[in-house]
Amino acid sequence: MWENIKPMHLAFQAHHRHVITCLQFDTDKIIAASDNSKVNVYDIKTGALRAKLEGHEGGVWGLEFHGNTLVTVSTDNSVRVWDIARAECTHVFRGHTSTVRCVQILLPVEIDQYPDGSPVMMPEQLLIISGSRDSTMRVWKLPQPGDPKYLPPAPTDEECPYLIRILNGHHHSVRALTAYGDTLVSGSYDCTVRVWKISTGESLHKLEGHTYKVYSVALDHKRNRCISGAMDHTVKIWSIETGALLYNLEGHTSLVGILDLKEDWLVSAAADGTLRAWNPENGHCQSVFDGHTGAITSFRHDGRKVISGSDKNVKMWDLWTGVCERDLLTDLSGVWQVRFDAQRCVAAVQRGAMSYIEVLDFGASPDTIPSDRLGKRALVNKLGEEIEGSEEHVDLHD
Repeated sequence: MWENIKPMHLAFQAHHRHVITCLQFDTDKIIAASDNSKVNVYDIKTGALRAKLEGHEGGVWGLEFHGNTLVTVSTDNSVRVWDIARAECTHVFRGHTSTVRCVQILLPVEIDQYPDGSPVMMPEQLLIISGSRDSTMRVWKLPQPGDPKYLPPAPTDEECPYLIRILNGHHHSVRALTAYGDTLVSGSYDCTVRVWKISTGESLHKLEGHTYKVYSVALDHKRNRCISGAMDHTVKIWSIETGALLYNLEGHTSLVGILDLKEDWLVSAAADGTLRAWNPENGHCQSVFDGHTGAITSFRHDGRKVISGSDKNVKMWDLWTGVCERDLLTDLSGVWQVRFDAQRCVAAVQRGAMSYIEVLDFGASPDTIPSDRLGKRALVNKLGEEIEGSEEHVDLHD
């Protein structure tokens, strides 16, 4: 665990004064996008700015990458596909008539076995699923390396060869979606959750019970259930098989904006400043994480720890007990995004009026890094060079 480790702490300005709306990273790079239409690629080890991906004409609200392929969605109503290494847009998908709010790259997984023991894989090819304020979702084929460029002129594209189908049914903005295998779950501002069969486009269930806008959804494929969080302060667990409401989870006192289900733990985060850990099997509340002073803007968990961001700080909690183990970042003006893997925590934050990306590397070896550097915040420029004489050195243990 990270509670007693001093990390290597790298920080750099990102997207000037704009809100960093989405962020993803791997062991090589960080990709972050903002409400100013820009998508930037950074070196995760040095903080150097590798590339600026320009082309969107509005704020970017979602991104996902798989291998060298990046997909972004925007207020300009488009879905864009990028070659990360070459820093170029290769495909533009049009058709949505309002902001595209959410996106997922869906990879084939084994959902069953044929009588001969061979796997049943769904979907049959890599897909992109996008959800929009126009109340629809669209299913697209994910372009493959080597496919010819596809850059149709604005504003519409009626003949896109990558479009598989349009999913109609919601009556208001699609705010959240999640998919696995052949199942898609969507949550909407029309207060409903819908379950879809991706291969046919069939709407299997319209789940009604929330009294205000649905902001978050999760898919529990292990139990064949889905979960939703809404502005009515509740979290609901539904049966995908029957569409029945199984459990109504109460306790939050404000909008439940984020859900994360992993390792038999469901965690919800709300605008009331708290997180709650639940047993997804029976809906029992296991622990309450109370310590933030503002709405939770981002969090992740890995079955052992939770890392969450609110207006002033980024905190790390013991998932099993709900105890705050340490503040990872403090004295912030805002937290936009928080993500972590086995080695690093990456956060997009605001300090003063400027946006920064902060990288905490808990795998940095004390054998290769001078001990006085660990736990200290090193500010670097866009070339990855440390800015000398910076007052930005802050010891996490102060």
